[in-house]
Amino acid sequence: MKFHSARERTTGFSRTPFLDRSFEAAINQSERGEGKGKGFTAIKKPPLRRSSHTDHSKPFVTSRPPIFFVFGENRLLVERVDLQWRMHLLFLLQSFDSWIELLVYFERGMAMSLSAADLPTIYNLIANSLSQDVSMRKPAEDALSQSESRPGFCSCLMRNKQWGEDISKAKVIVTYAGRELSDGLVSVLSILLYLLPLGRDSGVHACLCVGLVDSYPDRTVRPEFFSILAQMLQSADILSSHRILLVLYRTLKELSTKRLTSDQKNFAEISSLLFEFCWHLWQKDVQMILPAFGALTQRFSSNAPVDHHEDLYLICERWLLCLKVVRQLVVSGFQSDAKAVQEVRPVKEVCPVLLSAIQSFLPYYSSLQELHPKFWDFTRRACTKILKVLVAVQNRHPYSFGDKCVLPPVVDFCLNKIISPEPEIATFEQFMIHCMVMVKIILECKEYKNITGRVINENGVTKEQVKKTISGVVVDMLKSLLPVERVVLLCNILIRRYFVLTASDLDDWHQNPESFHHEQDMVQWTEKLRPCAEALFIVLFENYTQLLCPVVVSILHEAMNGCPPSETTITPGMLLKDAAYGAVRYVSYELSSHLNFKDWFNGALSHELMNDHPNMCIIHRKIALILGLWITEIKDDMKKTVCCALIKLLQGKDLAVRLATCRSLSSLIEYSNNGQDYADVLSACWGLCFKLLHEVQEFDSKVQLLNLISVLIEHVNEILPFANELVEFFQKSPICYGTLLPILRSNIDVHSPDELNLLEDSVLLWEATVANAPAMAPQLLGLFPCLVDIMERNFDHLEVAVRIIESYIILGGTDFLNMHASSLAKLLDAIVGNVNDRGLKSTLPVIEILLQCFPREAPQLISSTIQKLIIISISGGDDRDPSKTDIKAYSAAILARVLVINTDYLAHLASEQSLLLALQQAGVAVDDNVLLSLVNAWLEMMDNATDIQRKAYGLALALILTLRLPQVLDILDQILCACTTVMLGGVGELNDEESSCDDVVSPGSHRKGIVPNKDFRKRQVLASDPIKQLSLETVVRENLQICANLHGESSFNVAVSRMHPSAFAQLQQALKMV
Repeated sequence: MKFHSARERTTGFSRTPFLDRSFEAAINQSERGEGKGKGFTAIKKPPLRRSSHTDHSKPFVTSRPPIFFVFGENRLLVERVDLQWRMHLLFLLQSFDSWIELLVYFERGMAMSLSAADLPTIYNLIANSLSQDVSMRKPAEDALSQSESRPGFCSCLMRNKQWGEDISKAKVIVTYAGRELSDGLVSVLSILLYLLPLGRDSGVHACLCVGLVDSYPDRTVRPEFFSILAQMLQSADILSSHRILLVLYRTLKELSTKRLTSDQKNFAEISSLLFEFCWHLWQKDVQMILPAFGALTQRFSSNAPVDHHEDLYLICERWLLCLKVVRQLVVSGFQSDAKAVQEVRPVKEVCPVLLSAIQSFLPYYSSLQELHPKFWDFTRRACTKILKVLVAVQNRHPYSFGDKCVLPPVVDFCLNKIISPEPEIATFEQFMIHCMVMVKIILECKEYKNITGRVINENGVTKEQVKKTISGVVVDMLKSLLPVERVVLLCNILIRRYFVLTASDLDDWHQNPESFHHEQDMVQWTEKLRPCAEALFIVLFENYTQLLCPVVVSILHEAMNGCPPSETTITPGMLLKDAAYGAVRYVSYELSSHLNFKDWFNGALSHELMNDHPNMCIIHRKIALILGLWITEIKDDMKKTVCCALIKLLQGKDLAVRLATCRSLSSLIEYSNNGQDYADVLSACWGLCFKLLHEVQEFDSKVQLLNLISVLIEHVNEILPFANELVEFFQKSPICYGTLLPILRSNIDVHSPDELNLLEDSVLLWEATVANAPAMAPQLLGLFPCLVDIMERNFDHLEVAVRIIESYIILGGTDFLNMHASSLAKLLDAIVGNVNDRGLKSTLPVIEILLQCFPREAPQLISSTIQKLIIISISGGDDRDPSKTDIKAYSAAILARVLVINTDYLAHLASEQSLLLALQQAGVAVDDNVLLSLVNAWLEMMDNATDIQRKAYGLALALILTLRLPQVLDILDQILCACTTVMLGGVGELNDEESSCDDVVSPGSHRKGIVPNKDFRKRQVLASDPIKQLSLETVVRENLQICANLHGESSFNVAVSRMHPSAFAQLQQALKMV
């Protein structure tokens, strides 16, 4: 548009002086700082003049709130508007070349901090915010969060047209414009959008975005908003109405997910307001589309030119959107009649018309495919969508759907299409799937089952009686729709037509057997035609078991006779037999009384398993699946034979057959109560499982095989003969690190947005990864600081965290200590003294392991923690509390260990002023030397300690004899008695970890086949423990001599003479002095 002066170019309102003055005044006000806040510009319509008949006693209120633009933090918000102001708004928008210029115009009222020069930076930040890499995404998101408050941000987002056509724009708008909008201010933003001159893709994305904003979780969308949309729809052109419907659908879809009573009541009001209008609009479009389609085919046949296709296509798309809106209104706008037992009138009104629409569109499915592919695609989507809507309505309102004008014609239509579809419809897979879905959900609908029983002494018509009446009517309808002949025919059709493998299936199997297996085995039943037919067959069989058992057995015998076990050519007979086997495997329980499984297996199945021709993989796979589902019919005398047959299939070449066999083997072994049934044949499975594990590529395959291996481990008599395969497999775990560790790093980040949902499982995964690592990889080593962050927040994961710390200490060795010494010290210091008794008991073994692995470095590193252990050891405490006694004994044993392995350090620490101050603050009185207080603790805890702890006490007490303190002679008799008890007591029963050390070779050697993982190295550490290696007898004998030399023979002898004669005799016996 041309502007006639610079002034006009600035304002854009040369032809609307009123608006010109209003906006100019508001901008001037903002420049003078008179707005409501920084970056705030308000533009209001001036108050309307009162009419002569206005009641002046009441506050003046207009019929509609005025238009109200707010540019706070660069967001354009529009309050509800009246008709006059919509016209002004329309002119305002038309005064600019694009809505971006409009944004720029408003931003001129503020200091423009972001400009065109910042565009590359903003676009780069947005691109990085969509990255999967956390290191790129988080800084970009933080930078965008800071930039969004700067003037010019929205303009930067919209300046690039090509960027605007990217779906990323929708994300940016929702993220940075939708999350802080206040209630009620953006409802009519959706009205604004259809006026914006955007391209097709960007317009669609913008509408989707507005739908999200309008239905933001903390917002209540008023019904008046939808009234305005409906009014605008009445006068809108095709493109605008399409945009408005898109906003409407997206908003309704989001609102329908809200479950609060107030939200559902609000949605019900919206439905009652919109249903009639949207339903009539949909019918009107149908009446436009169908004649146009007829004209299209006639014009093509007469070589007439085809015009206005784009408008017709837009009408078609609008019709589809309107159908989605109607679905939301009918399904979510009314309470389910299964609960309320009240008729939902729109169901009876809508469903017959929808069915009629399908019947009208279907003929064009074939005629438009070559003539007009675009409209053929629409026809395909339309027929599928209508069936989906019918399914959704039936699920939500089964009783209303059970009306005689709805259910019978729909079921009859679907059955006809399943049983005898037209040739062109038979290839319409999605349509056929949804026909089957419709029949299936009706057959299994619990509301359509006969209800028995009644409530005693209940008067009046109750809900249950109404349900019973409706159910009885529907049951009668279904009997008339599915007489015996039609049920038998449907069963035959499902097996003979839909269960049979197609040429495309066989080609897929040949190209990739592994993918074919998983597609057949794990696909959702509503996604593919054959699984859907199988699901329908199962429900049909459950409803008509007595009728269909002879039918299925008859089809089975016919197929077996038509394709003998020696047949190797892929013929229709072989494919029918495969289909019959597939039907039989699903109904094992119901058929068990009509089919003798033992005779069947020993006869036909065994002969077919002996046929090793490659084409027999079709039958072999189905036999493997049958054996896994008929396990209840496999008696004890057959179990070994069946297991051998499955193992033979596991030795084959076809991956689809072998993977199917794995599942059946797992089921067969798990079902057995006695592992001895398969003890002598299971050993053959091990090598086959690990061989197959190396051949498969897909994750699901590996999980399936690992499940079978775990079942084998539970049922074999001995695991040692098969340990080599397990060892080799575990040693290969680092090959997964490239995938695993980036995921792990992301999930153990406490700043991750998914921390609440993922952290607990991720910490467990971390612990398992480190514990089973054959060596400490650098990538694993770099994860340790994350544990500090986790523990700084809380101790919820303490039990797992201490196991992770232990794994890092044992596996990481010197590299770990050099890299993370300060973090480790900080972590242990934060735990000790700040957790409960249970947490402390789980942490003390880790401190002991640290001291065992690093006897010289560790004590200085964790000096603060050791001070806390001294306080725990010499403080009083509640001796009646076993937990506190255990903690005190363990803490004292750790300190005894420190004295033995690093005597000078503990002696120095005991004299430090910081320790004395800490003891004073803790209220612990120390009369003499701290070491002597520890002696009292060791003597006191001797009876509560384990064997290895008592030996540590004994060695520490023996070292005390070397102190030049007169108090040592005062307690010499007690020290010698305690040491004698340890020496004569020897080593009693060891715990699991200590006893396992006997099987461990020296630290410098590795037994062949042993994985040097955490457990193995931990046993090595325990085996090389200095406390275990030192001889208490030698230490006591040597230190007694030193003690005598320090204090003099006479004083020493006087102290020794205080021992009881029997105790002295035991000491002599222990020291081999007699």
